[in-house]
Order: sequence, then structure tokens, then C-alpha cells
Amino acid sequence: MKIQITDNDLMQMEQRKRAHLINSVGGFKSVCLIGTVDLKGQTNLAIFSSIVHIGSNPPLISFIMRPDSVERHTLANILEMGSYTINHLNETIYKKAHQTSARYPKETSEFDVTGLSTEHKFNCKAPFVKESNIQLEMEFKQRIDLTINNTIMIIGEIKNIYIPEDCMQEDGFLDIEKAGTITCSGLDSYHLTKSLERLPYAKV
Repeated sequence: MKIQITDNDLMQMEQRKRAHLINSVGGFKSVCLIGTVDLKGQTNLAIFSSIVHIGSNPPLISFIMRPDSVERHTLANILEMGSYTINHLNETIYKKAHQTSARYPKETSEFDVTGLSTEHKFNCKAPFVKESNIQLEMEFKQRIDLTINNTIMIIGEIKNIYIPEDCMQEDGFLDIEKAGTITCSGLDSYHLTKSLERLPYAKV
């Protein structure tokens, strides 16, 4: 038997309960760590579960920032430097990654307080998470302010991809499960995955 929850029911719910429900009802989500740095060299690391593929030509990925009515270090650093990294989570680091959601002051690096390691590659200004098995170097391309709820969409272009050498198949498919990538639901529930099957391209 199913229960019905109306829009009126949602608006009358306690705020935190409503947030948990709406964040989990959309299903499993990609969850990653975004690494940034400011002009003074202060690093920042934050967990995001709103990462969405935009297109492959050019290779674009977006994520959603909460309203900037308060200080958002990730947003400020991206706009200041134009560079950031996206780092997949695995089961060895998800607890440390979750801790980055705490509201640390700007002068505190989440790398330091969680024990995650910075990794620098070539000319990328932003730090990678060394413990992450799949890492993306991103270049900021566009900010879109969503007036419906004052959130912000950040769109970036992939400049470099770093993956385990045995995880990409001949057709380009990246086996993220083999790389140890995990997923999440809601605000605080982390999950391993199990592949069912790869299906052929659908035709009429």
C-alpha cells in the first residue's frame, strides 16, 4: 500500500524532515568532492551531490550551489580562479568526505581537518583529492542564477580526466563501479553499487 504526500503536506512538514524527503525522493545521485583554492593559496574541499552531465561536445558538467546569501567558499574560489576539481568518492574516504559538509571558516582547509591529501597535477591551479580514484580537472565556463529558489548552477568544461588504467572499455564506457566509485541518496546515506547489465543502443 502506498501513502500520498501532497504539496500541502510537504510545506507543513518540519524543515529538516522535508529536506531529507525531497533530497532522497529523486533517487540515487552522483556524489563527489570539489576541490578549489583562492589567490592566497588557501585550499577548500566540499562535498556535492548535485552533479549533472550537460554535454560531451564540448565536455560539460554542472553542479548546483546553494544561495550565496552567506559566504560560499567553493563558489568564491571558482569565480576567482576559474579552476576546480571534481573527485569521485570511494568507500575508504566517504566518512571524511561527508565531514566536509560542516561549515568551517575560510581560513580552515577541509583537507587538513579531514586528513584527505591534496594532489597537484601539471598546470592545474586547484587541488585534487589524492585518495580519489577518478579525478576531473574543470575550467569554469558559466554561472546561471536560478531565480526560482536563488540557487546557482555552475557549468564547467572538463580539461583533464584521471582514471585507473583498467577501468575504461574499448567503446569509451568508464566502469566507475570497478574504480570503486560509490553513490548516495538523500543528504547522508552512502551506497555501493551493483551493475545489472549494459544494454545495446535502443532502436525502433
